[in-house]
Amino acid sequence: MLVVDAAVVVTACLSETGLKALGRDSLIAPHLMWSEASSVLHELRWRKEISGELATIALARLAVADISPRRPKGLIEEAWRIADRLGWAKTYDAEYLALARLLKCRFLTMDAKLKAGGSAVVEVIGPADL
Repeated sequence: MLVVDAAVVVTACLSETGLKALGRDSLIAPHLMWSEASSVLHELRWRKEISGELATIALARLAVADISPRRPKGLIEEAWRIADRLGWAKTYDAEYLALARLLKCRFLTMDAKLKAGGSAVVEVIGPADL
């Protein structure tokens, strides 16, 4: 299993190969990932950084993405502890780390800051590590 964040999923949904580029691992994410990914796609279209057509295609890919939403017992509390430990005001990013920690799996992100901080908590990898 591999926990994926919204940035990774958005990038995959915008590419022609889609989620296939993420390898063979079973992909999982906290429920908030879908809201974050949809919001990013909307913002990209709104700012005219991507076309309306590409946004529609990417949103359709997101809707059918083979990613399992997970919310194990204690996820929110673990995210809170991780945010405290790392000195973060918000728990959004910590929720991805908490999911990986609770399910004892790796976390895939493109966010250098999240990778640096999160590596103190779980094994964090980038796309090049797949």
